[in-house]
Amino acid sequence: MPAIFFGHGSPMNALEDNGYTRAWRALGTALPRPRAILCVSAHWFVPGGRVTAMSQPRTIHDFGGFPPALHRVSYPAPGDVALAARIQTLLAPAKVALDHEWGLDHGTWSVLCHVFPEADVPVVQLGLDETEPPEFHYALGRRLMPLREQGVLVVGSGNVVHNLHAYSWGRRSVEPFDWAVRFEQRVRRAILAGDHPPIVSYQTLGDDALLSVPTPEHYLPLLYVLALARPGEPVTFPVEGVDGGSVSMLAVRVG
Repeated sequence: MPAIFFGHGSPMNALEDNGYTRAWRALGTALPRPRAILCVSAHWFVPGGRVTAMSQPRTIHDFGGFPPALHRVSYPAPGDVALAARIQTLLAPAKVALDHEWGLDHGTWSVLCHVFPEADVPVVQLGLDETEPPEFHYALGRRLMPLREQGVLVVGSGNVVHNLHAYSWGRRSVEPFDWAVRFEQRVRRAILAGDHPPIVSYQTLGDDALLSVPTPEHYLPLLYVLALARPGEPVTFPVEGVDGGSVSMLAVRVG
């Protein structure tokens, strides 16, 4: 099974028909059908490790200021309690609690509602431990490698570049900021070269990195997907673009 990082952008993508959502649907059609999905979402960024372990996770509307239609979106995919326990075992000795309260946040369902619109593939979410550095998250991702061989699609959902302070709000179209383009291109070159250390230690990449990743939560899911790449395995970018000048919509497919 491949592993995919999605630049999810605005939650409004759940309702929209645009170039990004059409590309997500095309990916879902082309993918081998997974037995389950593990999603690492930028929007579950909390102290400590945890994984959803309920049979029917709720749809979480973790945002404000959007139209009522977005709050009515439901993504009723089942959970997978056995998979959650398997993930807990794989990630040991890191402590990962079985969570029965969270559910699926918009980082997960705003993309999956296009990739698997029938919501008939079980979904488990893995939380991002906000107390740990990027190197920890990359190492954690490596431990998930057996899931690919067991038919589990590992998904990371965030954005390589995510700076909402610089974002162009409203309907005005803007060109991507130079620093956003430079940083994304640098990350892409390193991915294609299989050179992961500078991607993991992104804070050392200068001012472009500081502007592109002012906070880590949208960037870290990328590290989980890259950690699952085997040497020499093909890596592609099935979705490209920058929204609002400062949010990269880049998708990265491993395998």
